[in-house]
Amino acid sequence: MLQSFFDPELVEAGCDEAGRGCLAGPVFAAAVILRKTFRHPLLNDSKQLTAQQRQELRCIVKAAAVAWAVAKVEPGEIDEINILKASFLAMHRALDQLSTKPELILVDGNRFTPYPGIAHKCIVKGDSLYMSIAAASILAKTYRDDYMENLADEHPQYGWVANKGYPTKAHRQAIMDYGPTPYHRRTFRLLPDQTLF
Repeated sequence: MLQSFFDPELVEAGCDEAGRGCLAGPVFAAAVILRKTFRHPLLNDSKQLTAQQRQELRCIVKAAAVAWAVAKVEPGEIDEINILKASFLAMHRALDQLSTKPELILVDGNRFTPYPGIAHKCIVKGDSLYMSIAAASILAKTYRDDYMENLADEHPQYGWVANKGYPTKAHRQAIMDYGPTPYHRRTFRLLPDQTLF
């Protein structure tokens, strides 16, 4: 069972990202502040849920949240600053957009770039422990999936509807056959022989 809060005295924002390991597309992040009384039996780490369950929960989270926001960092920015920093930047951008200022940030993972003026706590596997992080995981994942499906209309040969930009065998083969798009991350190992580009 997910926990409702880390510190019952503080307004907490859960943060998580989606798309860190992808070869193409932005990295997305979400920040969510939930009411202390919020409960939902389906809410869990987004990776443990079906696409239909995630979409259902997205509507529930958005309707129930005190505040929520989603942000992204584009592939060109990822190539400039690296994916770890880009993930933190996406979280910061989401936090910037919150209509309510949190007093504590709960971050999924073991590292984070401090957000000015607000304390944070890094929690490994936090999306399977805390509701606000799980909610952020749902929003980041569903918004990114929608984005990649829209990009697939522009570049259908890469199979992004199915793989969402992750390094599947079919995705790598499409890069081999057609080359990279402007949405591919050039600093990532797209193929074993990067000299092709």
